[in-house]
Amino acid sequence: MRVISGRARGKRLKAPSGLNTRPITDMIKEALFNVWGTRVQGSILLDLFAGSGSVGIEALSRGAARVVFIDNSGEAVKVIRENLQNCGFDKDFQVYRSDVFKTLELLHRHGERFDLIYVDPPFTNDKIFYPVMVALDENDILKPEGIVVIRTPRKKAMPPTFNRLGVYQSRNYGESTLHYYCRHEEDT
Repeated sequence: MRVISGRARGKRLKAPSGLNTRPITDMIKEALFNVWGTRVQGSILLDLFAGSGSVGIEALSRGAARVVFIDNSGEAVKVIRENLQNCGFDKDFQVYRSDVFKTLELLHRHGERFDLIYVDPPFTNDKIFYPVMVALDENDILKPEGIVVIRTPRKKAMPPTFNRLGVYQSRNYGESTLHYYCRHEEDT
């Protein structure tokens, strides 16, 4: 696992040990950033269930203004901090060891808003995908032109709409699918 592009290009990234984290492959990460394109430059990104921090670090490398990493694993948070340091990042990020659902409520209460949100829940918990999207929808932390991407197992069906969010594309990569959501037209 490595940083694909930008100022930290080629830097190797560690992953937390064990089977709880499935690091994003370079192929999926490159596809994700190709879809996001120039939106990354100057953006504020939220990396939920951050694991190794690979997506958020890639965003920083490509010019994101700020990244917030959230994971409830102490080992994951330690690895994220090590990866950030190894890549030469010492500012423009926050790393939280916290429950994602509680943190979404906290971010909403503090008026935080994000251009890009990447969500990568554990594949071992099939019942988490829908509730985390509901929590994102209810807490309304996505900017009007923002994008939420959730990675799911390929066979996992996701609703086409929530109250504020609607899917505009889904793409399969091996055993994973990336579902891209934005605000409904009437909200933007």
